[in-house]
Amino acid sequence: MDPKCSLDSELSWTTSVTTIAAILVFSRIVKLVDGIKAVGSLPGLRIPAEPLSIPGAILPETLWNPGLLFTWTWRKNRNVYRHYGRDTVSIVPFIYGVPTLYTRSMEVARQVITAGHNSGAFGKSDSKGGGLLFWGPNIVANEGEQWRKYRKIATPAFNNGTYAFEWEASQRLYAEMVSAEGWSSKDVIEVPSIQALTFKFTLVIFASVGFGLPFTWSDSPARQGEMTVQECFQTIVRTNMFAITAPEWVWKLPFGWVRRTRHAYDTMRAFMQSQISVRREDMRSRGEKKPARDIFSLLVRASGDEGGKMGLDDKEVIGNLFSLMLAGHETTAYTLSATLGFLALNAGVQDEIVAQVRDVTRESDNGVLLLEDYGKLDKVLAAFYEGTRLFPSVLFLIREAKQDTVLNVSDGEESRMLPVKKGTYIVVDMVGVQYNPRYFADPEEFRPSRWYKRNRGDANEKELSESEEYTAFSVGPRSCIGRKFATTEAVCFLASLLRDWRVEPLLATKPDGKVETQDEWRERIMQATMSVTMGIKDVPLRLVRRV
Repeated sequence: MDPKCSLDSELSWTTSVTTIAAILVFSRIVKLVDGIKAVGSLPGLRIPAEPLSIPGAILPETLWNPGLLFTWTWRKNRNVYRHYGRDTVSIVPFIYGVPTLYTRSMEVARQVITAGHNSGAFGKSDSKGGGLLFWGPNIVANEGEQWRKYRKIATPAFNNGTYAFEWEASQRLYAEMVSAEGWSSKDVIEVPSIQALTFKFTLVIFASVGFGLPFTWSDSPARQGEMTVQECFQTIVRTNMFAITAPEWVWKLPFGWVRRTRHAYDTMRAFMQSQISVRREDMRSRGEKKPARDIFSLLVRASGDEGGKMGLDDKEVIGNLFSLMLAGHETTAYTLSATLGFLALNAGVQDEIVAQVRDVTRESDNGVLLLEDYGKLDKVLAAFYEGTRLFPSVLFLIREAKQDTVLNVSDGEESRMLPVKKGTYIVVDMVGVQYNPRYFADPEEFRPSRWYKRNRGDANEKELSESEEYTAFSVGPRSCIGRKFATTEAVCFLASLLRDWRVEPLLATKPDGKVETQDEWRERIMQATMSVTMGIKDVPLRLVRRV
């Protein structure tokens, strides 16, 4: 080959690569500059990928890639709000993702979640919530008129009759758990992971009260082909993240676990559709005599305007029921686990709660807890709220600016109006809110007393017991419809367990033969993990029978 031609070819290739690289670098610079303009030049992180994007979520956590849980993992040593001296910061990616505002300010959250919802300036992002439509249109994922329709239909299903049914089911299930787990004859029980119990407890409660299926702690009432209904439920709960993110072709892969997962989902869909027909026919034949009390039947009854404006088709009934179950089951189970973990580290708080439980049940037969006692067990509820605060299951509330607008990001100081471009994401960081010292003094401390009704201490804390906004159950018109459902189950379970057992951390033995301290146990165990929601790592506990 002619040396000159070879040299020309090499120069041409080098020039092409250099040109392409220059174009890519220039395009990233333009993206960064445009992104900074979109967030009004608000200080914050300038990184390759937005933390909520796929690359940001799956790549290892580094300074250049904070990761999905960065507001949790960085809250002590790299707290972005503390670093930039403000409660609202920006994250502008220059390779992948859109410019985003992160806020731990309840004042900004109200503007975005409440006022923004009413005005239409902010709304849910289709790109962030599409997976929630897996089972069908539902109250969690949908917006506008469709959401209002679902909210109107679903709200009557959460009533005093439902809570009474749930309380009865929780008491029955707790007794079944004690018997089936062999606790009746033991004084000390070691539980390697309390989640094994809380997840099963909340699943069976929702299957019973939500779906009207007479599950017990030990077995399932029905078999659908190769799998029992309970096995289908367990598979669905365990694989829900896979279901809402996997593309269609993945479901066809010839792997055993994929086939079993697909079979569980197909079986459950068929079962649910058959149950809708059965319940509609049962309602027509039974009329108003002994109406069913489960949420499934109440949704079917409430949506009886078939073909009309307020009717629901089968897919909408299933979508709403499963969205409520998957949103409520995992969050409640994780929060119960976190609450028990913190109580294990705080014997004095346990003693306060047990004293209240015993005082409340002193006049009842055999110390039985009654639904009427719920309002008197405010210390039990306070412990659950504090567990929710320290491990908020809803990590982020994500909204998208639907039009060019402005936000007041003054942080309680001189007013500062921030221009926000259409398409910008606003993320209400629930970890940031719950650990914000403006709202919670000593936010790292487990202090249920901040929620006590009689608390009249710090000016920032005195209103907490009367406010739903600070309980990590979301804010505004789209606040959690199942809040009372979750707290009813939680109060009954916690009050029953703590009445009978003292909860202690199950301490591990270190390689040097020494037993870890409680502080070491907290540092090792009380850490966040991420599935569909933010949860907590396995919590090992030791239960000692109270005398």
